[in-house]
Amino acid sequence: MQEAADPVLHRVEASAVPERGFRHFDLVMAAFVTILLLSNIIGAGKVAAIDIAGTPFVFGAGILFFPVSYVIGDVLTEVYGYAHARRCIWVGFAALLFMAFMSWAVVAMPPAADWTGQGAYEAVFGQVPRIVFASIAAFWAGEFVNAYVLARMKVWTDGKALWTRTIGSTVVGQAVDSAIFYPLAFLYVWPTQQVVTVMVTNWAMKVAWEVVLTPLTYIVVGWLKRREGVEIFDTATDFSPFSNKGA
Repeated sequence: MQEAADPVLHRVEASAVPERGFRHFDLVMAAFVTILLLSNIIGAGKVAAIDIAGTPFVFGAGILFFPVSYVIGDVLTEVYGYAHARRCIWVGFAALLFMAFMSWAVVAMPPAADWTGQGAYEAVFGQVPRIVFASIAAFWAGEFVNAYVLARMKVWTDGKALWTRTIGSTVVGQAVDSAIFYPLAFLYVWPTQQVVTVMVTNWAMKVAWEVVLTPLTYIVVGWLKRREGVEIFDTATDFSPFSNKGA
C-alpha cells in the first residue's frame, strides 16, 4: 500500500502545531480509554476455546478486543503526533489504576446479609494483585514504545507507506507488552515453557489483528487527517514519557 501525499493537508512539525482544539481528538481519546477499560474488565477473566479441525484453540477472550486499543493508539500518533498520544496513554494509565482500585474496593465491601451475589462479584471483579500490576506495567511500556516507533518511522518514511509503521510499531510495542506481562503475571505460577508459548502466541495474534485491521486504519486515518487539515511530523519532539511539552 503506497499512498500519495494529500495536497489538502498542511504539513507541520509537531512542536509547531497551532494552539487550537482539534475537532476529533477528544473523541478518539475517549474511544481509546473506553476500549482499554472494557477489554480489561469484560475480556480479561474469560478463557475461551474455538474448535479448529477438531483441536480446541484456547485463548483469553480479551485478546479479541484489546488490540483495537493499539490500533487507536496508532491513529492517535499518526494523526495527532506523539505528544497527544502521550497524553492519552497517561489518561489510560490513570483510568486503569482507578478501575483496579474501584474493583478492589467494591469486592471488599461487606455484602448485605440477604444479598447472594458476592460470589459472582468476586469471580468477575476479584483481582490477583500480581496480574493487575503486570497488566498496567505492560500497557504503559508497550504503548509508549508503540507510539515512539510509529512517530520515528513516520519521519523516516516521510509520511508514506502507513502500513509499514502501523504494523512495525505493533510488532515492537506488543513484543514489549508481552515480554513484561506474561513473566510478571505467570512466571513460577505456570511452567516456564507454557509462559513462553502463551507469550509468543498472544503476541503473534495481536500482530495478526493489526494486519487484518490495516484497511480500517487507512480509512480512519485518512478521514481524521482530512477533518483536522494537518499532517504532523515529530522531527523535534521530546519523546520522554514524562514530558508535558506539545499537548
